[in-house]
Amino acid sequence: MLRRASRMLAAMDDDEQRRRFAAGRVARLASVRPDGGPHLVPVTFAVDGATVYTAVDAKPKRTQRLQRLDNLRWQPRCSLLVDHYDDDWAQLWWVRADGVADVVDAPDPAHRGLALLANRYPAYTAAPPTGPLVVVTVTRWNGWSAT
Repeated sequence: MLRRASRMLAAMDDDEQRRRFAAGRVARLASVRPDGGPHLVPVTFAVDGATVYTAVDAKPKRTQRLQRLDNLRWQPRCSLLVDHYDDDWAQLWWVRADGVADVVDAPDPAHRGLALLANRYPAYTAAPPTGPLVVVTVTRWNGWSAT
């Protein structure tokens, strides 16, 4: 089984991994807390080549001082995961983007990342994100597909 999975992993090249990742609607952002503990949150995102953007938007939150932002300022290495589940396990896949994040606290409203997010999510057209923008430079794509 491991041998078969390795062959399937090799069949999904970087372009296919990026295509599948970009087609996802939600990613999970993994960062590290200053105490070394993991932190994982779902995020909306947009991809532009080897850059992934996500922003703090107007959805209700307990605070605007988000743990993910503190984490990324402390340790900018992070991962984003997009996956597809289906009861037909032959359709399963996941793609992870490992990278280094930069938190832009007050992005220019004309920032390319914000425009890409607005083009991708209709809710952002009416109410663009006004909080910090996270810019992740992807250093490695990794993924697996059942087919």
